[in-house]
Amino acid sequence: MPALSLVAMTQHITPALAATFPPPVMEARRWIEGAVFPPDRPLLNLSQAAPADPPPEPLRQAMAEIVLTDTSAHLYGPVLGIPELRARVASDWSTAYGGQVRADQVAITSGCNQAFAASLATLASAGDNVILPIPYYFNHKMWLDMAGVEARYLDTDDGLLPDAEDAAALIDDRTRAIVLVSPNNPGGVEYPASTLAAFRDLARRRGLALIVDETYRDFDARDGAPHDLFADPDWDETLIQLYSFSKAYRLTGHRVGAICAAPARLAQVEKWLDTVTICPAGLGQRAALWGMENLGDWLAGERQEILARRAAMDAGFAQLGDWRVLGCGAYFAYVAHPFDRPSDDVAKALIQSASLLVLPGTMFGPTRAQGGSGRAEATLRIAYANADRSGIEVLFDRLAQVTASGL
Repeated sequence: MPALSLVAMTQHITPALAATFPPPVMEARRWIEGAVFPPDRPLLNLSQAAPADPPPEPLRQAMAEIVLTDTSAHLYGPVLGIPELRARVASDWSTAYGGQVRADQVAITSGCNQAFAASLATLASAGDNVILPIPYYFNHKMWLDMAGVEARYLDTDDGLLPDAEDAAALIDDRTRAIVLVSPNNPGGVEYPASTLAAFRDLARRRGLALIVDETYRDFDARDGAPHDLFADPDWDETLIQLYSFSKAYRLTGHRVGAICAAPARLAQVEKWLDTVTICPAGLGQRAALWGMENLGDWLAGERQEILARRAAMDAGFAQLGDWRVLGCGAYFAYVAHPFDRPSDDVAKALIQSASLLVLPGTMFGPTRAQGGSGRAEATLRIAYANADRSGIEVLFDRLAQVTASGL
């Protein structure tokens, strides 16, 4: 059978997928393909929110032992995850949040992005809409676009915080959910407990789901529970919480995430997951469980290191008067740049002039041409978690130079 021409192939691509923007991190990587950087100014890659290091050595040793001795790790497992990990998440969450989470309210997924996709599959169909604060996490927007679900934009204030009263004005009879990310990607902002409670109350009144993505909860600067949503005995009637083990235990390549939701919803999630991955990877699940059982002190140290880098970012921008920090926390600083150019041009120019790779705000929200306020063109996301404090010093030396000389 002759190969299809490019035109014929295009005709067989679904319009919603074809209209979805390319993966931003992969797009940014293409910007540096073939680039040669001066020996005295190597590339500083601050584009991706993922640990660059492998899991800590004790965890890798445990994983090697699992590979060699645990035959069940190589076989199909339960679609919603191994019971031991579901139970451990339920127990730890109950303690951490001061509420009650049961094992049958927990599902394990192949990463947090899959947790989001699976949850949305139970909530919204083409033609429905979901409220998404801007700046948004781009993979959330991509999944909504692919599914034909409208992303209804919720503007945030100067500190990148959304307001439940503003969200209420966006709700109509096709609205199915509100999505919040805290600590926020891309903004780094930690939503106050009162903000999350106000959105919970709104969602409950209007019969919506509240999806709270807490991928970066292990690096929240606040001590204690960041909210009391799980203390509500009826939390699973409204709340769907998402989590990722990737950041906590450096398991990015093993793709382990979690959903906390009502058992009846997870029964629907099970159908979706069974047709996509059948089950989460056995090794990754067991590694996550081992990490939860053995790496509490190590993770506490990782949190302190991230908080120290956050402090270094705040101090560095305090010395760059032409730059304005809108949000800084977890893995990210979201900043307004001082150049009279849109952020996608600025990001590309920083590669050439400063050997810096960051992501533009145009990857996290609508441009003016798309109905946006102009914030997308004015901002950059800097993922600083993979830069140690000497790397952060290099970042500010280079930003000071380009600020003084221009792009």
